[in-house]
Parts: sequence; C-alpha cells; structure tokens
Amino acid sequence: MAEFTRRRGRTGYLLLIPTLAWLAIFFVVPLYSLVATSLFDPGGSDFRGYDMTYHVSNYVTAIQEYWEPLLRALWYGVLATAFCLVLGYVLAYAIAFKAGRWKNLLLVLVVAPFFTSFLLRTLSWKLLLADDGFVVNTLQTLHILGSDGRLLNTWVAVVAGLTYNFLPFMVLPLYASIDKIDHRLIEASADLYANPFVGFFKVTWPLSLPGVVSGTLLTFIPAVGDYINARLLGGPNQRVIGSVIQSQFTDAGDYPSAAALSVMLMVLIVALVLVYVRRAGTEELL
Repeated sequence: MAEFTRRRGRTGYLLLIPTLAWLAIFFVVPLYSLVATSLFDPGGSDFRGYDMTYHVSNYVTAIQEYWEPLLRALWYGVLATAFCLVLGYVLAYAIAFKAGRWKNLLLVLVVAPFFTSFLLRTLSWKLLLADDGFVVNTLQTLHILGSDGRLLNTWVAVVAGLTYNFLPFMVLPLYASIDKIDHRLIEASADLYANPFVGFFKVTWPLSLPGVVSGTLLTFIPAVGDYINARLLGGPNQRVIGSVIQSQFTDAGDYPSAAALSVMLMVLIVALVLVYVRRAGTEELL
C-alpha cells in the first residue's frame, strides 16, 4: 500500500514535467534573453553589434528619454479601465439579473467582436471618428465640437478604441461574479430599509469585488502595453510606450533600449498589480 502511495505521488510530479518544460522554453528562456539584452552595451562590437557589459545605465537612459510615453500609456490604461468598469458593470448586471432567457444570446454578442481581427475593429473606429464622419458631424451640430473640431489624432479616440477593444475582458469576469450573487441578499437589504443606492454598495458591490479585480487586471494590463490604438487613432502627441518599444526593436534596431523599456514596463505593471490586489483585499486571486 505504501509503495502504491509513493507511485501515485511520483505520478503527480511526472505530470508536471510537460508544463514546467513549456514554461521554461517559452517563458523563462525568453525572459532571461530580454533581461540580458537590456544589459548589453550599445557601443559593443560582438556579432550582434553589442557586448554584454551589464550596462545598467540603459535603464537610466531609457527612462530619461521616454518617461512621457510611459506615463501616457499608464494614464490611457487607467482611463480605459475606468470606462470599461462603468460600462461593463452595467452590462454584466443587466445580463445577470435582467436578461432572463436572453442571457446566453447577450453573452455571445459580448464575445462576438473577438471573431473579427483586432486591426479591423480598430480601423472601424478610425472610420467612425473621421473628420467628415457621422459622429463628428453630430457633435458639431450639437456644438459640443467646434466647426474645426476633430476626434481622430486625439487622446479621446485612443481611449475610445481601448475601451471598445478591451470591454469584453471586463464584462465576462464581472458577469461570472455577479451571476453568483444570491438575489435574496439584495431583497433582504431592501427589507432592512436600505435604499437601492445603499443596498448596492453594501451588498452587491462587495460580493462582486472578485470580478471587479479580475476584470480590471485583464483590462489594464493589455491596455497599457497596447500601441495599435495609439498608432491608428492617435497622432505623434499620443505616442505610448508600446509604440516606442516597437520602433526601437524593428526600426531603430536599438535592442538594449527596447529591452530595457520592456523590462521596466513589466516590472512596473507587476508592482502596480501587487499593490492593487493587496489594497483590494483579494490576494487569493494571485
């Protein structure tokens, strides 16, 4: 019996080998390569044009030159996440509690945009927000925009594109969390003379907090690193850190600076996520 138990214990470890190998090949090795590249000397002369000299000053130089796109990317990510949270919470609440037999259909419609290319969806927003488009003409008619006002090549267009593209990442976790709430608890708050506003923040919101945290993380992390929306919907003044990294890797060929920016962005996002999850009181999500 003891021998059988030991064999079962070894089987569990053996089953982990493919997963560990996958992580080692496609996560640990690329991560090591990225960190190593960020420490190359840009003035080196090996076969790649760089020498490994543990050039830590790459990080200082990168942050000095590109701190504005970095902060801009974080700000756009925060704005897009906030808009997704407001819109997504209303939509998820309506699907969970009000949709009835249409619930599955509405969930399909939420994920339906994923069947279309990310680039096509973003280019569609470029057509919608064009200077001679319906949206701009309507806003000009309502005197919300001036006669020469525009939405393209502004932060509004970039944040709108981010909000649209990443909204499903917010809705689905929120729906999964809200749908589990026992509606009798909400009715009990009304029986205890709580108005709908108080009942929401005392009952519904705390019980849906795991979905809120998961949704905001799934939205914020890719939104900060995204550069497609800024490139297609914005202008030079809306350049974000993802655009800088892409151009440094592919256009300028400055691998050490691009790698240093990538590592800094990754470390910054991880630090913000850890602080956010701890402050939200949902450490068990990690």
